Amino acid sequence: MSTIFDYEFMRNAFYACTVVGIVAGAVGYFLVLRGQTFAGHALAHVGFPGATGAGLVGLSPFFGLTVFTVIAGIGIGLLGERAHRDVAIGIVLTLSLGLGLLFLHFYTAFASQATNVLFGNVLGINLRTVIVLAVLAVAILVALVLIARPLLFASLQPELAEARGVPINLVSTLFMVLVAFTTSEAVQIVGVLLVFALMVAPAATALRLTQGVLAGLAVSMVLAVTIAWISLSLAYLTDWPTSFWITALGTSAYLVSGIAQRSMARRQAADGRS
Repeated sequence: MSTIFDYEFMRNAFYACTVVGIVAGAVGYFLVLRGQTFAGHALAHVGFPGATGAGLVGLSPFFGLTVFTVIAGIGIGLLGERAHRDVAIGIVLTLSLGLGLLFLHFYTAFASQATNVLFGNVLGINLRTVIVLAVLAVAILVALVLIARPLLFASLQPELAEARGVPINLVSTLFMVLVAFTTSEAVQIVGVLLVFALMVAPAATALRLTQGVLAGLAVSMVLAVTIAWISLSLAYLTDWPTSFWITALGTSAYLVSGIAQRSMARRQAADGRS
């Protein structure tokens, strides 16, 4: 472990995981709070044909993935509640993967890059990519702060928020655009298929362990970064994929939080009876 930071690719990986972990923890918290995790999962899959299609025409896969996810995010936001139906989202998921496979069929030389898109390759990130991720992360966080109050109001009390004049559809659309950009960032770490591990597991765990919104946001971001750091260290020691460790640790944190939540509930019930 004393030599882990001697390698530039490991330093870049830690930089990238820190940036993406902070953004994924913050945006993921609202995603879980609003019950839109499946819609967020759909955005990741929509990005796959965007990445493969961009590779087919000679563009950056990251550019294609981002464009496709943003367009899909706008679509989900504009459609409102209709976009949350399981059947509709399931069809989008399968169509997206099918298009991605079709693009790979026409350009098999992109197969190795497609694997990185599907499962992530944080150890292959260079400093230029880290800078791009950092700039994008700052923009996402600033935008999230600007819409945080109406977003929280619309998430907790949508009927009352609409009655008070909050533009529900606009807020939802802007938030889904932020989710799309965050998904594009998270894909660099864990890939399309495993993006849930970094965006949802820390946030869901934080919701179980905290009461207030600010505390939940803080815990979610700290958990996401901590899970990413530990996963990188374990990947360095074991030579196992970083994405595997992120999913394993994220799942473990969520399960442990459930046990802790039930234990606290039983203790409070016992105190109430006494």
